[in-house]
Amino acid sequence: MEEIKGLFEKGVKFEGRLSFEGTLRIGGDFKGEIFTTDTLIINPGAIIDAQIEADTVVISGDVTGHVFAKKRVVLHPPAKFKGSVTTPSLKIEEGVIFEGATYMQEE
Repeated sequence: MEEIKGLFEKGVKFEGRLSFEGTLRIGGDFKGEIFTTDTLIINPGAIIDAQIEADTVVISGDVTGHVFAKKRVVLHPPAKFKGSVTTPSLKIEEGVIFEGATYMQEE
């Protein structure tokens, strides 16, 4: 796994547009837009309301919005997702709550 380059811990609240390189882990609250050509990890307890564009997105928290991932999206319990996912590879593990639509595309 790639080294974590940034971390928003629980208790951190951010609203706006976020872009980064490397792997970022979010454990707090975020509202807005997230753009990266790398990996976004959303921890359990995180609350995200965003449009997300990334290479890879790993979700274990609460996410509302639209996710576009060039490689893959993985949802681990206790994730709750509401919105749409566009990606060539989607993995939803047992115990995840998923309300939304998926769109599969070729890589």
